[in-house]
Amino acid sequence: MDTELSEISTFIHNIPPFDSLPKQVLAHLVRELTINYIRKDDSLPPKGISEPRLYIIRKGALSCRSNDGELINRLGESDLCDAFYHSNGIEALSENSEQCKVYTDEDSLIYSVDVSILNDIGERFPSISDYFSQNSAQRLKSKMNKVNEEAILSSTLMNTSVSNFYHSPVASISVELSIQEAAMQMNEQGYSCLVIVDGDSPVGIVTDKDIRRRCVATGLATSESISQIMTTDMSTIDIKSNAYDALMTMTAKHIHHLPVTKHGNLVGMVTVTDLINNEGHNAINLSSIIHKADTLEELKEISQLLPKLQIRLAKLGSSADHVGKSVSAITMAFTKRLIEMAEYKYGQAPVPYAWLAAGSQARQEQLAHSDQDNAIIICDSMKPYDDAWFENLANFVCDGLAECGFIYCPGDIMATNPKWRQPQKVWHNYFTNWVETPSPKALLNSSVFFDLETIYGDASLLNEVRKQLLSKTQNNTLFIAHLSKNALNLRPPLGFFRDFVLKQNGKHKATLDLKHNGIAPVVDLARIYALSEGISAVNTIERIQQAAGTPSLTKASAENLIDAYEFLGMLRVEHQAKELISGESPNNYLSPKEISKLEREHLKDAFKVIKSLQDARQSNY
Repeated sequence: MDTELSEISTFIHNIPPFDSLPKQVLAHLVRELTINYIRKDDSLPPKGISEPRLYIIRKGALSCRSNDGELINRLGESDLCDAFYHSNGIEALSENSEQCKVYTDEDSLIYSVDVSILNDIGERFPSISDYFSQNSAQRLKSKMNKVNEEAILSSTLMNTSVSNFYHSPVASISVELSIQEAAMQMNEQGYSCLVIVDGDSPVGIVTDKDIRRRCVATGLATSESISQIMTTDMSTIDIKSNAYDALMTMTAKHIHHLPVTKHGNLVGMVTVTDLINNEGHNAINLSSIIHKADTLEELKEISQLLPKLQIRLAKLGSSADHVGKSVSAITMAFTKRLIEMAEYKYGQAPVPYAWLAAGSQARQEQLAHSDQDNAIIICDSMKPYDDAWFENLANFVCDGLAECGFIYCPGDIMATNPKWRQPQKVWHNYFTNWVETPSPKALLNSSVFFDLETIYGDASLLNEVRKQLLSKTQNNTLFIAHLSKNALNLRPPLGFFRDFVLKQNGKHKATLDLKHNGIAPVVDLARIYALSEGISAVNTIERIQQAAGTPSLTKASAENLIDAYEFLGMLRVEHQAKELISGESPNNYLSPKEISKLEREHLKDAFKVIKSLQDARQSNY
């Protein structure tokens, strides 16, 4: 290979998905490339080229615009332009491809390759065909599936007995009963699988997937015996085995449920989910230690373990959802213990109350030593002089949290602020006014106080407020429209022109704000879906899951949005873990140098998913 082709080969090899190709195949691809020099303001494809081709930008810049001139994407060096990738049943990579017109923003050097060449390579190397046959949502789904698998494999399952995970007794059903009776039992008991027994002996296993695949999909009558669809060569694992062996068995057999035996007798069932949740016990242990602390000094000492827990969870490959729930549980434990100390110091509360967490803690999405967001709802029977007790409580708890590393809220959204320490009737009025008069300030308050959770006290106080709130928002299209417009002010980048849309100055120059560019828009969308559909859940993923299949959100879009949110959260957790290890304060500003080219491509996919759902929301309102 001559020097020029070698240099081109090196360039192409650094671009996903071509980075997975063997050298010989890559060399063949490079020899098939066409080199195009295109002047500024010219359009693609170049004159004389009519067949479907993939374009690879070596130098220069392209802009993709819709038929009405709206900017859809901007592409720079190393980006792939798929707008003309149509052939042989292979869909275009970009969801907007068919409506896209491509122009050069400056003089550009562009490589291109005939789609038929890529088809031939894809037949031998599935990673290539998979990449070009999937849209951004599908590629992101594949990535997150791999992440979840790695999270399991990187855990401490090797050193843990399967006896720590299994559930008992095992849900079972007689082999003589019907498919319908099995389905009814699954539904009533909340199980996704049943062990089929003949007398006392297990003879098979059936899952809800088996009912869908072997009964419903084939048209088999539900009156038939369950034995018609059960798996007879049932795998089991001995109770003395370690959890890693259980995982390997399930992976090899492509199963999600594994019966556990003792001396050959059935004693329980272990699932993949049980193994994934293993690392959560660390948070439980730490919460137990916090509960036993007698002084603020002890709590301060314990709080120093929180960043270490976040680092450990990140190293083990835990999902961002898992990390957020674990850290939020610890913050809750600190808060509850401080409230208990305050009640011991000042005596019992004069009337019932509820201490509330707001924002990320309420959503169970908090990371180590975030700032405080809290409030108090007090029973309407309180007297004016009772507020002195609640003021003492608020000061003691908020000061204590600050001592433990949870800084005071810069916006003063804390129980120490009298405005957020009010009787239930005042809170009812707050929410009524915010919904019925959606001013900019009301919408700002909405983004915080529509995410509330009771940490301590009488949960019914908040539940009643939330119930009344949801009854108002569910049918208030004007409020939802204003909330949607406000939320859409946070937009992910249209594209990563020359790698990323970066901050241009200040302390975090040349970085991407993961929180405001990606995570916050998803949180906002999930909140809007919940308020539109009367969903009481506060956690972002739970909101999206419960909104799936409603008029607000399709099931497919919900899955895509969760994948985007989890990927962004994963990058954020990994980034913060590196900062904590280096002794720095964690933030949300990611440098492009921290992640690989492939991760940047997945980041683009995540932003495309978010933008498509924002566009759908905008078109609705």
